[in-house]
Amino acid sequence: MIFLGLVVAVAAVAAGAAVVLENRESVELVAFGETVPGVTEEWHVFMAGAVVAITFMAGLAVAILGVRRSLGIRRELRDLRDEHEESLQTLEMEKRQLELELAQVRRNTPPPLPSSTS
Repeated sequence: MIFLGLVVAVAAVAAGAAVVLENRESVELVAFGETVPGVTEEWHVFMAGAVVAITFMAGLAVAILGVRRSLGIRRELRDLRDEHEESLQTLEMEKRQLELELAQVRRNTPPPLPSSTS
């Protein structure tokens, strides 16, 4: 998979270099009804497109990282909630067990004699 990614990246760089080196004609780039200053040749237009593509990919990467982080946090919170619930259930079982033991001890010991302090 890494090799395939490197092959695709090298092919993209080669295609980009070919476009830049082969196009030397004059051109005018208009965006949102305004002429873009500094763009006078076809390879400038290509480079502008490359910058837009890189910006798009960076934005997409940030969004994906944010989603991945959000999912990780949700998973961790769910695990903590489950662990907390298990802990509560364990404590409730221990409480019931101790209550039963206390009741049994109280049944087996005779009631205290009233003390006369006169």
